[in-house]
Amino acid sequence: MPRASEIKKNSAVEYDGRVYFVKDIERSVPQGRAGGSLYRMRMYDVVTNQKLDETFKDSDMLNLADLTRREASFSYADGDEYVFMDTEDFTQYSLNRDAIAEELLFISEDTQGVMVILLKDSPVALALPPTVELVIEETDPSVKGGSATARTKPARFATGLVVQVPEHISTGDRIRINVEERKFLGRA
Repeated sequence: MPRASEIKKNSAVEYDGRVYFVKDIERSVPQGRAGGSLYRMRMYDVVTNQKLDETFKDSDMLNLADLTRREASFSYADGDEYVFMDTEDFTQYSLNRDAIAEELLFISEDTQGVMVILLKDSPVALALPPTVELVIEETDPSVKGGSATARTKPARFATGLVVQVPEHISTGDRIRINVEERKFLGRA
């Protein structure tokens, strides 16, 4: 069991009988009293995605959750259920659209590196790779000589995602996108 000071971002911990992902950690050292650091953690429930802010002393012990990550690829959508297939043993995992709405903006049929996160053998979330490649479905026409300026224009993808891209990028181009910052990285 690690102490609160040893917990890292994106860890899964058990707290109050539930499993949470730690999304943000803020360390503070109180001035006027003897004692250790305080760690304020922003956590999200893996099942309901409900936010919880909690403060721990550096000596508090926390349990790491037993989550399994399996590499999978998007298979098909069946109404509000999205089915992902394990790339090793071809097991199918079904996730509800509401649980993975943010991640769906970055997933197409050929997205590689997607991980299905399992809690006691049932899928609860998706983990995306740091960058994904998507094809631009619609953007303003490219401007000749547009690579010399830093001006951008919006580009829309088939997934519904909208990202600002440089003016020299055109419809049909395949580009790389930083998932966390939702920013253009370059042509793929």
